[in-house]
Amino acid sequence: MTQLVILDRDGVINQDSDDYVKSLDEFIPYPQAIEAIARLSQAGWTVAVATNQSGIARGYFDVATLEAMHARMQELVSAAGGNIAYITYCPHGPDDDCSCRKPLTGLLERIRDAAGLETLEGSWMVGDSLRDLQAGNAVSCQSALVRTGKGRRTELKGAGLDHVRIFDDLATFTDWLLSSEQKAPSHSP
Repeated sequence: MTQLVILDRDGVINQDSDDYVKSLDEFIPYPQAIEAIARLSQAGWTVAVATNQSGIARGYFDVATLEAMHARMQELVSAAGGNIAYITYCPHGPDDDCSCRKPLTGLLERIRDAAGLETLEGSWMVGDSLRDLQAGNAVSCQSALVRTGKGRRTELKGAGLDHVRIFDDLATFTDWLLSSEQKAPSHSP
């Protein structure tokens, strides 16, 4: 059975900006997040990224720039001994009537299909905004909110956080997930 963790990007893996992350220079990963992704990979978890990138539709940056940011993210994770199996993004704006912009589920469905899974039940969606958690909940993911990025603001609003685990950052989520996994009872035949 595939163990899957789906991460939002901006605010979870790298510093977010209200003015959008528009260039490779503005893409500033959290070192502890890169290490956390590597630890998840090494523990047998499949890691995927699902990110809204409306800056493309708004003309702030192009797909080549986004792909350069994702290549850099992959390089850093690989250098730390990990792997991001899938990266999917929504290039649309909020009024483009697409099916992929979170809180809609298109990005997560793409990851499910690419991973060859029938369902995302039991998988994790980790984000810093309510729309990340709503997308995860809609496809039966377990949800975790991190306080990095917009996470503190989301936590303070409080709405929609029932059944959501809250962590300081991706590293503390990873610590919890890997330690709780080891405490799970073993089933002997």
